[in-house]
Amino acid sequence: MRLFLLPISTRRTLIYCQRLNQQLSNEQTYIDKLTNRATNLWVKWEKHEKGWQKKVTVYGDKIFQRIPYEEWGLKSIPPLSDRRKAEELEGMEKVDVTFPPSLVEPESFKGVLRKLATERQALHKKRMWWSIIGMPISAPVALIPILPNLPFFYLCFRAWSHWRALSGSKHIEFLLDNDLVRQSSQSPILNTLYAVAGIDAGLDRVKKDIELLDARKRQGSKQSDVGIDESQERMLLSSRDGKLFAEMLEVPELEAELVRAVWQVEKSLGARQELKEEKIEIESANKDPATVTKE
Repeated sequence: MRLFLLPISTRRTLIYCQRLNQQLSNEQTYIDKLTNRATNLWVKWEKHEKGWQKKVTVYGDKIFQRIPYEEWGLKSIPPLSDRRKAEELEGMEKVDVTFPPSLVEPESFKGVLRKLATERQALHKKRMWWSIIGMPISAPVALIPILPNLPFFYLCFRAWSHWRALSGSKHIEFLLDNDLVRQSSQSPILNTLYAVAGIDAGLDRVKKDIELLDARKRQGSKQSDVGIDESQERMLLSSRDGKLFAEMLEVPELEAELVRAVWQVEKSLGARQELKEEKIEIESANKDPATVTKE
């Protein structure tokens, strides 16, 4: 397998695993076979033009889009079974980690990996158990005729999803503890890709800053320079970059992961900026009555 560390913004990074050697069907675990069967069924439902199956997939895709990109990234890492652990220790073949050296220092990439692997472990464990506890509570919905027990299946999916993310994080810890990771020779390629992405991101940022300054001038705010602050978190990628990265790195499935991560981070930063703008408007509005009183 091969790991990718892809900064989405100046403070958030996506971890993704490309599985180079897929298991043969007779070597797959029961969970792998069940997962593949569920995936094929979902794809089949998506092809329906109408009906409850189509509605389930439409709403389901919206829910999937909101599942944290960090969880999707950890889920891409295969669980650490006893057989896999033995094979990795016996072969002692190191896993390549690809990242942009201009954004992630080669001396600290292992620390970044460990942080991404461990910072959400408690959360996934807690939510996995809550999902398991909720399964029997939702079971009576199955008594309703015609409709499937969607709440039960959703809780099953969330329990599996959290378990898979937790398992992936522990696999990363195992690799780090046994010094089984190394910087990939492909890492410099990402410098070029991020340089290209940075041009578009820079233009978008300048455009937003100009719009922000104009809006504040119209409101008469004296804090017109607040938005331009290099210490603030800023985007490094846009949704347009997903296809470019996937093609250049030859990882087709990476496009969806990048687009999802960019969308979530942009939404988070947008909400933060809206709160800041609202605060400035309130401060500006509170100053106006005092000015009127003096006059």
